[in-house]
Amino acid sequence: MNTTAWWNKLRSRLGGEARARTTPSADAHIAQTSEALRALLEDRSVPASVRNELNEDFAQVQALLDKLDAGDLHIAVFGRVSVGKSALGNALLGREAFATGVLHGTTRTRDAERWHEVAGQGLHLIDTPGINELSGEERERLAFDVAAISDLVIFVVDGDMTQSELDALRTLGKTQRPLLLALNKADRYTADERERLLARLREHAAGLVRAEDVIACAALPAERIVVQVAADGSESETRVAQPADVAALDARVRAIAEAEGKTLAALNAGLFAGDLSDRVAVRVAAARKDLAQRVIRNYCLAKGIAVALNPVPVADLLAAASLDVALVLHLGKVYGMPLTRSEAGTLIATITGALAALMGAIWGVHLVSSALKGVSAGLTTLVTAGAQGALAWYATELVGRAAEKYLVQGKSWGEGGAKRAVADIVASLDRDSILREARAAILARLRGQAGEPR
Repeated sequence: MNTTAWWNKLRSRLGGEARARTTPSADAHIAQTSEALRALLEDRSVPASVRNELNEDFAQVQALLDKLDAGDLHIAVFGRVSVGKSALGNALLGREAFATGVLHGTTRTRDAERWHEVAGQGLHLIDTPGINELSGEERERLAFDVAAISDLVIFVVDGDMTQSELDALRTLGKTQRPLLLALNKADRYTADERERLLARLREHAAGLVRAEDVIACAALPAERIVVQVAADGSESETRVAQPADVAALDARVRAIAEAEGKTLAALNAGLFAGDLSDRVAVRVAAARKDLAQRVIRNYCLAKGIAVALNPVPVADLLAAASLDVALVLHLGKVYGMPLTRSEAGTLIATITGALAALMGAIWGVHLVSSALKGVSAGLTTLVTAGAQGALAWYATELVGRAAEKYLVQGKSWGEGGAKRAVADIVASLDRDSILREARAAILARLRGQAGEPR
């Protein structure tokens, strides 16, 4: 596939200094990413088996495309259990939308709620499960998944960061999503304590979160006790609920959404789809590799049987035979790089020439001795034919593996050239093991054709 390089180019355009802050550029990024998402969804070079295996990921690409078309921005509220993620989400929304409770892990699945409309974009808050609840591996994985497909992440803490929180923050940093670090329950600290704690958090998050994006807030401030004195001098206490203090966080999110929202949405979609493109390429390569191995084995067996039935001189085993040409042509189709018969013949000549230069005079003597190892003069012609067929099998295995390497590298032998590539192939194969396997397979087929018991 050529999509991986394309996605890397798109990432470069959307990321870093290229991040747009003007509507025309942002709109261009949205259009560019949308076009790329549709191309990925409609890529006919992706085998059905790979598409089915990654069905959920392709569905996510469609969801991201729909999100871009709708002009939405997704913001995940993330953190460990009981730091007040759901309460903070409710405070930002101005309504009770997310479940809160005293038990750890009240949030069991991700929840999304529409929030603001900023610069033509609908902002959505996503509440996520706590990342460190006991027996909550699935919820932790879900939280990371939600963060990975969100355009902006609010990482919530309620004090100095624990090691698990710092590890999680670093993991999120690798997703290349912009991060805000929110110190919730800030009302529990004095002004001096709060400033020292914010400075400490900025130190922890250096290189991951910008200093201005480390913000104090209080989703559910502690009630204030009001002492009332009656006319008779008696006193009574009344607990008065305090309003949420999330204005600074709210304003920061709005500012980011207005300045960079569209580009963030395009970047997130491009990152996710680029990662999917990489995974598709890996799966396609694995599928092609598996198919190529089956193709090579089939041709090895065919040539081994042909030689066993009509033995040819060992010196001719690496000649450009019709089966070798057919094998190389077949491999070209497997790897999406069709070859002409002329190209296939030239490729085989290059491989056999490299083999001859590598093995020299020992090719005829050493390999025959390996093929016939353990065979004594009194055995049947069938066994001898099987040994010569095994040698033909091994020769075809070398041709097939070398041709495969050439095709995988885009019809190139690489910096070391053909001789080095073929030498690496020879060194990587267990010759004696292949000869034993080949002889057994050929003899089994020949005995079956002759009606002999196996």
